[in-house]
Amino acid sequence: MRYPGVGRKTAERFVLHTIDRFKDDDYLDFMDALHRTKTEIRPCNVCGHLTDDDRCGVCKDNTRDVSKILLVEESKDVLVVERTGTYDGLYHVLGGVLSPANGVGPEDLRIKSLLERLKDERHKELILATNLSDEGETTARYIQRLLQDTDILLTRIAYGMPAGGNISYADEITLNKALEGRKKI
Repeated sequence: MRYPGVGRKTAERFVLHTIDRFKDDDYLDFMDALHRTKTEIRPCNVCGHLTDDDRCGVCKDNTRDVSKILLVEESKDVLVVERTGTYDGLYHVLGGVLSPANGVGPEDLRIKSLLERLKDERHKELILATNLSDEGETTARYIQRLLQDTDILLTRIAYGMPAGGNISYADEITLNKALEGRKKI
């Protein structure tokens, strides 16, 4: 098994550190932590974000703005947005994106539970935050079609130039999205 983003040198450092520095109790604690991660962490019953309870911390938080839901592909996207400290609404984790070539259809994602959730009239806006990939765009358009006859305000996060980015290094898609998402100053 391989962890994503961990190359050969990093894996070697992990192994050597484990062999050189772990005491017998450390091995047992590490194995216990891995076991608990596999057996106790599961998707939130409401939004699909990972939790060790029936509902995640975001869904339990009564100070969140229930009028808006940010739709993301994976739990890691929730973590990234939460680190910014700027979003105060709820989330819905799809668990992937539509990808017919890889055998992923609507029934494989948490789309049905999203539609059920949106029946709650407190939810006014769905913010689509799928990635700017063919699959992410296809998924966003699919959800847009599903919600076209509802009163839900459907918005899309802006795409474009990253802060500190150099325009001469940007690709055509990034520049196009930056121009489409421009704002009056």
